[in-house]
Amino acid sequence: MSSNCLTTSEELYAYVDSVNGHEPPLLRELREETSRDSASVMAVSPMEGRFLATVVRMTGARKVCELGVYTGYSSLSMGLALPSDGHLWCLDVKASWTEVAQKYWRRAGIEERVTLWLDDARASMRRLIQEGHAGTFDLVFIDADKGAYGDYWDMSHALLRPGGLVIADNTLFQESVPPSWTDDRLADKWSFLPTAMRDAWIGTTHTIRAFNQKVNEDKRFAISLIPVGDGMTLGVKL
Repeated sequence: MSSNCLTTSEELYAYVDSVNGHEPPLLRELREETSRDSASVMAVSPMEGRFLATVVRMTGARKVCELGVYTGYSSLSMGLALPSDGHLWCLDVKASWTEVAQKYWRRAGIEERVTLWLDDARASMRRLIQEGHAGTFDLVFIDADKGAYGDYWDMSHALLRPGGLVIADNTLFQESVPPSWTDDRLADKWSFLPTAMRDAWIGTTHTIRAFNQKVNEDKRFAISLIPVGDGMTLGVKL
């Protein structure tokens, strides 16, 4: 028996999380440290981290690019799953956040297998292409500026080898992406937020809707949007 409903109750989510593998102590420590940061909502969940690690192991990925590092939960999850000859390129813009990530990379013993570039992600992706990395990556994980998702998706296609995988996070965006969620309804949903943040989240909802439509029509990838965390869209380069 199957269900067409994506909504997960808190009780069911807690159950799934409880039987979805174990969080390594170092990742738990990083999550707890991150939870004290005012922007901690940006971090991936332990469930998403385990999913990313499983994808790395399942695909045998050796060359991975991450867009949006924050404090490093997703990069640490993937880095720990990489084989000894694997390498992870991490692209972000804020040193204070990535300093936390670097601390945990060092403690995990994977720092030598991680390259961190602090610059606009599109500029860093262009740099990778210019330096001869086009068509060589096994996996690209997109979790950065939502307004640039379309560009990130296109540049990921250039970086990936045939059969390579791109994963875009937050593609269900707080369950707000169905067309029935009008701006008025969204404003009510996020009425507790300051006006500027509420308006930004409404704008992001429109951005993610447009991105999802773009991806749905992109014949260069085989795609699947799955309800892990805040929604993850997987694309396999054809």
